[in-house]
Amino acid sequence: MFSSARSVRGRSALLGAAVAAALACSVGTAPTALADDMRSKQWYLDAMDADAMWKVSTGSGVTVAVVDSGVDDTVPELKGRVLPGKNIDQPAKSAREDTNRHGTNMGLLIAGSGAQGGVKGLAPGAKVLPVKAYENVLPGLKVVSLGIRAAADTEAKIISVSLGGSPNGAEDAELKSAVDYALKKGKLIFAAAGNDELDRIDHPGAYPGVVAVSAIDSKGKVAQWSNHGAGVGLAAPGDEIPGYCTRGAGYCASHGTSQATALTSATAALIWSAHPDWTGNQVLRVMMETAGHNGKVPSQYIGYGTVRPAQVLLKGNGNPGPADVNPLLAARGGAATTSPSPADTADKGAGSGDQEKPQADKAADAESEDKDSAPWTVIAITAAVVVLIGGAVAAVRVRNKRA
Repeated sequence: MFSSARSVRGRSALLGAAVAAALACSVGTAPTALADDMRSKQWYLDAMDADAMWKVSTGSGVTVAVVDSGVDDTVPELKGRVLPGKNIDQPAKSAREDTNRHGTNMGLLIAGSGAQGGVKGLAPGAKVLPVKAYENVLPGLKVVSLGIRAAADTEAKIISVSLGGSPNGAEDAELKSAVDYALKKGKLIFAAAGNDELDRIDHPGAYPGVVAVSAIDSKGKVAQWSNHGAGVGLAAPGDEIPGYCTRGAGYCASHGTSQATALTSATAALIWSAHPDWTGNQVLRVMMETAGHNGKVPSQYIGYGTVRPAQVLLKGNGNPGPADVNPLLAARGGAATTSPSPADTADKGAGSGDQEKPQADKAADAESEDKDSAPWTVIAITAAVVVLIGGAVAAVRVRNKRA
């Protein structure tokens, strides 16, 4: 089942109508429409020095596969930015249809144009390739594994998966096989760590080689609801993030590791666009080397740190290193060498769900040993950060569909 981040673990239900209901709910408050000018609400773009970065790179020439609920290409910000893609569960239907707007919001965060005062993506020059990977036919994690495998066979360099769950034995083998297949083809895979406030990482983020993404808030603190554990790879902004409301018209605020995953994928797109001769391993290595952190590395809360693309694009920091060595696997003692085929190798940062704001006491803990706060050293976050109210569920969980 796809459910909100605070769902009870182990609970199962059918997909379909339950998906939309789970995604539309919010915790504590009902979605509240925001003003038309979304750019002023996107605090993380200012924190990342996005305007300066876009003079160097916009993500042009890079395609990001969004394995999600589809991406609606009719919203103003995404017109001309969404490729046809593939609907895994119901192939006769378009991947550019999205009934709950989760995938659409992820697409906005990656490549939105900001048209008509809407959401501007971190990599507005990139293309989004939707891989619609949940419907109401196939079991949740089976369709996600098929989605990852399908994404690996496209021109997309980056696979962004703002979904997660706990697979059973058969699903585990299939999902891991899909991940391995994509990694061998030279793809970078980013996946949401989860929003259960637990010491565990959702799959596929938990698999070796996948970069599990946790979330920080506008103060650079680890988000209250963000999952943690040894498998976290990077962190990114995930709190007070604007997007389309899941119910009704207009824009709503949301937060979770889904959003953090999309912004991490967009970070990779910016860097890869500026360095098209690099492999995914090299892009990931400089992301890890330039990430912001205050404590030991890796941290169980923010992994190697918070993404800071400006460190690479504006300051030239980060050593790409060997092309065929996965830095995440190497750092964790795994099988690090990969050999993608030639066709596949052609500052601050701040992720998923509709939840209450992090509690003050836990936010303070972010500066204790290992639970790092994430420094934003490129520019200071201004005092004019607007607090967004309400939310649209933006982290989803995948559960097994049982008889």
